[in-house]
Order: sequence, then C-alpha cells, then structure tokens
Amino acid sequence: MNKKKYRFLNHLWSKESGLSGMFVLLFIMHFILIPVFGSNSSFMVITNVFWMLFLLAGIISLSKSKKQTLLFIFFPLMFVLFGWISVFNRSPFVLISDIVFTICTFIILIYLVLKKVFEPGPITEYRVIGSIVVYMILANLWSVIYQFVYEHIPSAFQITMPAFESNTLQANFLYFSYITITTTGYGDIFPLHPVARSLVQIEAIIGVLYPVILIGRLVSDANENTSKKRKSNNNDI
Repeated sequence: MNKKKYRFLNHLWSKESGLSGMFVLLFIMHFILIPVFGSNSSFMVITNVFWMLFLLAGIISLSKSKKQTLLFIFFPLMFVLFGWISVFNRSPFVLISDIVFTICTFIILIYLVLKKVFEPGPITEYRVIGSIVVYMILANLWSVIYQFVYEHIPSAFQITMPAFESNTLQANFLYFSYITITTTGYGDIFPLHPVARSLVQIEAIIGVLYPVILIGRLVSDANENTSKKRKSNNNDI
C-alpha cells in the first residue's frame, strides 16, 4: 500500500490521536450516514470500500511480519469476494461463508484497535477513546449477525418498521444492537427465536461487563497517569 496515497488512513493507525479520528468516523457512520442514507446502495458501496481500505491500512501498519499481514488480509478479501458472490448466488454455502468471513473481518478490526489501545506506553485519553471505538465495533458486529439471523430464520425477530424511506434492515438492527448493548430496550424490536434470544443475551452481558472491566480500568489508569504528571510538574517548579 502506498503510504502517501493513504496517508490519512495510516495516520489513524500510526498515531494515538488517530483513535479519536476512528471514533468520529464511526459516530458519523453509525448515527448519521447509515440511518439517513442507508437505503442508497451506491453510498453503502463507497462506505464499505472506505472501511476496507481503513482495515487494510491497519493490518499493514500493525502486523509484525509479512506472514501475519497475508493471514490477516486473507479474511477481508474473502469477505469482499463472498459478499460480491452472494449478490448473484444465494446458496447456503455462499451465505454461510459470507457471514463467517464478515465476522472474522470484524474480529480482526477489533483486535487491531485493542492492540493499539494496549501498546507499550502510558494510558492516555486517546486509548480510552479507542476502547469506546471497540465498543461501537462490537455493536456493529452484532447488528450484522442479527440481520443474518432475521433473513435466514423465519420469525426470529418481530420488528415494528417505521414508515421512512431511508430506513433499512441494516439501520434497524444497528439501532437494535445499540439499545441491546447498552441494555436500554424499547420493545419495538424483540427476539422470538431461541437463537436470536441467546445472541441478545450475550450482547447484553458484554454491554454490561465491557465498560466496567475495560473502559473503567483504562479511565482509572489515565487519571492516575495525569495525576502523576501534575505532581511531577509541581515538584519541578
């Protein structure tokens, strides 16, 4: 990958401050672009291409060896390939391969962000933001799984569909995933099938434990590092 050509994407991975950039991009995509423009297929293609480039930049920037780079790149490429094939071929093998490689791609993205969050060095506010980015990616991952279950298991979910043209299944399940992972729950979408209910329960547990165990710990460490810096500065004076 030409680093000059993808300088912006590489900056998001090479600098700690890039974690805040990831947060802004995810926030815009999840809460503005998908809800408002999700029904525009051309827009979604452009969005997916951008995130694929973003992921490839992360793989190249953070992989320790060429072998690891090739291994990580394999899954996103298969994700793109089977996503394209599934448009023309809806056989069970293609659909299952599509969702498997989609999940693997999300897991790689989560791994790379966490690797950036826990790289050697003091815990900063940017790393706390990075942990929130992972939280948002988890919500996105679960929304994809929910949509797959809805499309392939009859009556897995009961959905009250709003009468808005921009509303799509992707937007609906992203919304549902967020209210599930934050354990809010409004009742306009709810699971009926045992598989769907199990997935909702798992996401709810992650939504409760993740902020307490990881984000809370990072915030505490960041505050401790800030206090140490202040004391050090005061002593120097």
